[in-house]
Amino acid sequence: MLYTNNSNKMFFLFILFFSTMISISANSWLGCWIGLEINLLSFIPLMSSPLNLLNSEASLKYFLTQSIASINFLFIILMNLFLFDIFFYNNLILILINSTLLMKMGSAPFHFWFPNIMEGLSWLNNFILMTWQKISPMILLSYCMNFNYLIFIMIFNVLIGAFGSFNQSSLRKLMAFSSINNLGWMISALLISESLWLTYFLFYSMFLFISCFIFYITNMFFINQLFNFNFNYFIKFTIMLNFLSLGGLPPFLGFFPKWLVINYLILNKFFITTFIFIMGSLIMLFVYIRIIYSSFMFFFIKLSWFKLFMKNNFIILIYSFNSISLLGMSLSTLFFF
Repeated sequence: MLYTNNSNKMFFLFILFFSTMISISANSWLGCWIGLEINLLSFIPLMSSPLNLLNSEASLKYFLTQSIASINFLFIILMNLFLFDIFFYNNLILILINSTLLMKMGSAPFHFWFPNIMEGLSWLNNFILMTWQKISPMILLSYCMNFNYLIFIMIFNVLIGAFGSFNQSSLRKLMAFSSINNLGWMISALLISESLWLTYFLFYSMFLFISCFIFYITNMFFINQLFNFNFNYFIKFTIMLNFLSLGGLPPFLGFFPKWLVINYLILNKFFITTFIFIMGSLIMLFVYIRIIYSSFMFFFIKLSWFKLFMKNNFIILIYSFNSISLLGMSLSTLFFF
């Protein structure tokens, strides 16, 4: 259900937006924690639906995991303030704060809740969970980073995201592991600079929006639905281009943010990390190509009563995004001039 025709959902969506702003503009850790709590309490009504039991289950799981992370976050802040007169950063405190924020965003060692919750949500909620809900934990993570710990975490993210996406029949779980994989790239971009992270995040959000939007209007949830994917050929082509872009294949625009991250990692002499990142991307591309293969190459029986009607403006929107994805890389080469 779209949020535009429901005033309650619109209200909670506004609070969701507002709470992230509170969290990232607070000048105390307690203010950050309050922003995170409002964010959690505004997202749960957006998730839960009386018509779908999976939604209710997902919202309960989400509440439990996020509240555990919030309690740990608050406990570490208060312990630190009571133990030390000033906010003293030692390695243990930094690792603990980083861990709670990584749990909030669904990063690799604390990722087990993430695919399960994605499985019970609509595509629109999935898009919010994979993009907007990661903003405030990542900005807070940039305030207090334990460098060595985060390097280990980002490698872990890339590998688990790549290997976890094997044997997934559900598109939502597959997108969840894709999100975990991209989270590794985003953390590495955050270690380099916040502007690089923002660039990566915006590009990633754009490709994710196209994917979720196409799956929403075509009502796709599982890979086997792609076998009899007898839609307009151009929509198939769009899905293919978008997946290749999301995987970071060079001619497409999705390669551009990854190119920037790889460039800065090599400049800072992280050669082994760069190699692991590229290998993780290759595995993700293999998984994406497997999905595309199933929709393109398999023979299907065209059902005469099966018709898909889409509003014309939807198609125009998809094609415009598609052309950006195709032509954007040639324009982005001007970036280094």
